Formats: sequence, C-alpha cells, structure tokens
Amino acid sequence: MMKETIDTEVMKFEEFEYKRPDMVQLSSDFERLFAAFSQAGSFEQQQEIFHEINEIRVLFASMYNICHIRHTIDTRDAFYEAENDFFNQELPNFQAFNTELNNKLLASPYRDAFERQWGEQLFRIAELNRRTFAPEVLADLQEENRLSSEYVLIKAGAQIDFQGEKFNLSALLPHELSADRATRQSASEAKWSFFAGHAGEVESIFDQLVKTRHGIAQKLGYPNFTSLGYDRLTRSDYTAEQVVGFREEIAKHIVPLASRLYERQQKRLNLDKLYYYDEEFRFASGNPKPQGPPSWIVQQAQHMYREMSEETDEFFTLMQEAHLMDLENKDGKATGGYCTYIEQYRTPYIFSNFNGTSGDVDVLTHECGHAFQVFSSRDIGLSDYKWPTYEACEIHSMSMEFFAWPWMNLFFGPQADKYKFMHLSNAIYFLPYGSAIDEFQHIVYANPEMSPAERNQVWSNLEKKYLPQRNYGDNAFLKNGGYWQRQGHVFTTPFYYIDYVLAQICAFQYWKWDQQDHASAWESYVRLCKAGGSKSFLELVDLAGINSPFQKGCVEAVAQEISNWLESIDDSRF
Repeated sequence: MMKETIDTEVMKFEEFEYKRPDMVQLSSDFERLFAAFSQAGSFEQQQEIFHEINEIRVLFASMYNICHIRHTIDTRDAFYEAENDFFNQELPNFQAFNTELNNKLLASPYRDAFERQWGEQLFRIAELNRRTFAPEVLADLQEENRLSSEYVLIKAGAQIDFQGEKFNLSALLPHELSADRATRQSASEAKWSFFAGHAGEVESIFDQLVKTRHGIAQKLGYPNFTSLGYDRLTRSDYTAEQVVGFREEIAKHIVPLASRLYERQQKRLNLDKLYYYDEEFRFASGNPKPQGPPSWIVQQAQHMYREMSEETDEFFTLMQEAHLMDLENKDGKATGGYCTYIEQYRTPYIFSNFNGTSGDVDVLTHECGHAFQVFSSRDIGLSDYKWPTYEACEIHSMSMEFFAWPWMNLFFGPQADKYKFMHLSNAIYFLPYGSAIDEFQHIVYANPEMSPAERNQVWSNLEKKYLPQRNYGDNAFLKNGGYWQRQGHVFTTPFYYIDYVLAQICAFQYWKWDQQDHASAWESYVRLCKAGGSKSFLELVDLAGINSPFQKGCVEAVAQEISNWLESIDDSRF
C-alpha cells in the first residue's frame, strides 16, 4: 500500500503522481479490514483498523482530486476526461464502502470510546451519510454524475463571438463591465445568446437531474429530494423550516437595503433606468481593477500574507513553492473557482479564472480562506474532519476577504476605498440572489414533475421577490426566467448555495469585529480554522464567538451595521 501522506517540501503539483485506483484491490482491502474491524476485541484494535481504512480512503480521494484539478484545468485533455468518466462511475461504489464503514462505526461496541476520542460529530456524519446510500441507487448516482459533468462541459466549451473575436465565459466578463454602455450591453447579450442557444440542452439535463434525484430519494425512503439533499450536505443542526425563516429575514431586511444601493448606483451612473447589463458596472469612472497582471497579483498577495500573520506566511509560501494555484483563464478551462485538498500530499489547491477585474482579488482571497482553513486543520488526525460542512467552510472564505481589507491598497492603489465600498455592496447584492437560488431549488424538488417552462416561471416569480430592481429590457430568454441556468451549483451540488448566505452573515460579524479589535477577531478566526470539521455548523459558530444567522434579530442587526457604514461613504467621489 502506498504511504498515506507524502512530504511536499520540494515536490510541486506537476510532480504529484496520479494513478487510477484499482477498484478490485480496493474492494478486497475494504472487505478484509471491515471484517477485522467487526472482530476486533478492543477499542485500541478498532482504532488501529479504522486508521488503516482511512489510509485507503485518503488515497482514493487524493487520486480523485488530482484528476479533478487536471481535468478542470483543461477539459479537452483526453486522458483526464477519461479518468473523470471513470470517477463518475466509481464514486458511487466508493460511497458504498464509506456507507459500510459508517455502519460499522455506528454498531461498534466501543462507540463511547470513539466519541471520547473524536467527539460526537463523527457519528453525526456517519448517521447522515448512511441514510444517503443504498446499493439499489448506485446506477442512479452514476447517471447523476454523468449529467452534472455534461453541464460543466457545456460551459467550459463556450466560444462566444464578440467584436470579431471568440471568448469563453470568463474572458468575456471585462467587456460586460465596460464603461461604454453599448459595449457592455452587446457583451451581455452575446453571453446570454450562448445560454439561450443551449437552453434546450441545459433544461433537458436539469430535468433529468431532478427526476433522477427524486427517484434516488424515493428509493432511499425520502418523500422527495429536499431532505436527502440536506443529509448529503451533513446538515445536522438546522432544518429546511429554519432556512425558510432565514430567507424571510433576508427578504425583509436585506432586499430593501440592496434596493437602496441600486438606487444609489443608478444615480451615480446618471441613468434613467438600470438594466440587467448595468448592474455589475458600479461607477461611472469604471469599476476598480487590480493594478497589474496575475503574476503581480500573486506577488502582492505574498506581501499581504507575510504581514498578516506567521501562519498565513507559511501557508502562502507553500502554495507558491509547490505550484498549488492555477489562476489564469484559458480556453478549455472549466469556469469558476474552487479550492480542494489533496490529502496524500497534505496540500490545498486553488483553481480560478483571472480576467483582469476586481473579481480576481475577490476569488483569490476567498479561495485562500478555504485553503488556509484546511492547511490549518490538516493535522487534525481524521479525514472526515479536514473540512467542515459547506456553510461553515464559507465563513472561512468570506471572512478572509474582509481580513484582507487593510492590504487592498497593494492591489488597487488609489482605488482601494472604491474597491472596499464595492466589495461590501456586492456582498449585500449577493444575499437576495443566493436566497432566490435556494428557494428555487426547494420549490423545484418539492414539485419534480414541473416542466422546464414552469421552472423558469418559478425563477421569474422569485426575481420579483428578491431582485425587484431587475430589468431585462427586451431580452426574451431572461424575461422568460432563464437566468438561473448560469448557476453551476444548481446542477452539480444541489442545495449548496444558501451556505454562502448564512456564511456571509457570519463574515459580516468578523468584518465589524476586525475593525474594533483585530487581535481578538483574528484569534477567533484561526481557532475556527484549526477546528476544521470537528463540530457541526452551529457549534463552530459558537466556538468562534459570533451569533448564529438563525438567531432572532441577527440579520436585522447585521443589515443595520452594513447600512450605517455604506451610508457614511460619499460614493459620488468614486
């Protein structure tokens, strides 16, 4: 068996070995160790076997993550496309082995000793994961993976004609932010023409995904996919009903604030009407931009993380020396940004698509928040605890964006104040949209027989509730409810989106705390990162010393703090 983890002091990502897992050998190893686990006569014996099982899981997950990174860097690479197809087929089989491990843990006569060693969260994870798999859904899970990959490839393969050139979705964005209104309108129309041209494919993929997921849920004994979706995300301490209440708080306290910000924006831009293609263009003088190319941005980040703390200096030095970031946009590259963790090599990895906008700094600090967290918790001793649940993960990322504020002059020079105003405004703008995406999924999965047209109508109705400023002019695709089709999470990771909204309310509290007492705020943040996934979401919030987003009055209080700060800024000077 290969060594569980490898020293990466001098090893770079391109030197990381990829080897397709041998599923026959893996199955044999699991069966042998499961039998030994059941026959063990003491906690110490079971603990030792548990670690051996974990080594196999680490190797499989590491190979998957290396494949995923290399496939998304170039979706046209035939070798890694084939390997991605392999994992689409085999991940459900691997899930079956994890389910069996969970069954063994839950039945262990030494459960009390395991809980004393690792805490209750291990068994919460085991119980929730056990519910989400049975052998009879294996083929359905493979189909779900295949359909999700189809959607990713459609977006990655975009070649959009604009002004005599071809652009992918990431490269087109700077033109959508042009100071020339006609340019940003035509760039936006070109992008949405791409989505409109693929709407039949995308709606068919999603229709199949909804029906496949609903079928999986019913086979597993769930009334519909919603509860299964929550269990897949290991949400152990809040319910869909609580999320409904949280979304209503967003509608009540954040939507009016966002509407006032859009009114200020319309006034700054001196426009009679604010159309959809105007929304991302914040200032008549142009949005703030980084003052240099991607390599220069990384140099500034190195400076920032060296000054921020010893921990962040060590972390970012590793990220650079081991080539653990692929940041520049290029053809064939998957859209978006993410952070993952290659446990065998004890390294995070950051993927992005820089395009010369302020979003380059947003995504770098955001993904560095994820990467710093898993770097901080990599010695926690248990794979299940390297990451927390998604909504807790997003606290790390969104809060890091705010902890980086004192260094924004490095990236934006004299536009640093403009950037901060836009960054905070953008965070407010996002909350209603994130809530709409979440409510859309709840409605869709509660009504799996809806037609594509009915789903689009649901989205249109939700825009009126959460995004009342949205004006699509004469764009028929968007007026008919097509906007949601751009959101990859809906296709690949259902119900993973309200997590950003919950986490943003937590991150806003760090924003305020950092201004008042940086030392204690940072100490709390590092403590939270080191805890990894050893606790549930609300337990981690409590550990950090911040208020739960579900707590009565929390959203209202946060909204007031942000509103006060934004109102204190004379945005006309930007």
